Amino acid sequence: MNLWQMAVLMILGLGGGLAVGSGFVAFITVLDIIPRLAQLTNAHRHIRALEWALISGTLFFTMADFFHWVAKLPLVFTSVYGLLAGVFVGTLAAGLTEALNVFPILAKRMHMDSRLLSLLMAMVLGKIIGSLVQWCLKL
Repeated sequence: MNLWQMAVLMILGLGGGLAVGSGFVAFITVLDIIPRLAQLTNAHRHIRALEWALISGTLFFTMADFFHWVAKLPLVFTSVYGLLAGVFVGTLAAGLTEALNVFPILAKRMHMDSRLLSLLMAMVLGKIIGSLVQWCLKL
């Protein structure tokens, strides 16, 4: 691969990364995900910490992926990390669905207005069981 091809690939990669990053920031900002997450978790006092946690985590794991960092940790530490990562993704998804009113619309379309809690519990349990099955099969 010559120098010009590498330069073009670098520019395309940087442009793609900026586009995806800008879209992610717009997505988080326009839908007010962080304020909704703070409201759902009663963490209004810690909204700056939530913002910095999102920024820090994004930067750290982008660098870890980009530079192929590997941490050989005991199963206990990776299990705790997996649990915390799952809680984070779950609360972020909860903030997103709350912002978009997904569940009330879904319940209304499925004619399950009176059983919204049952619908939510079925979705949560399905996600937990599916994640556990996937995790156990990889061991």
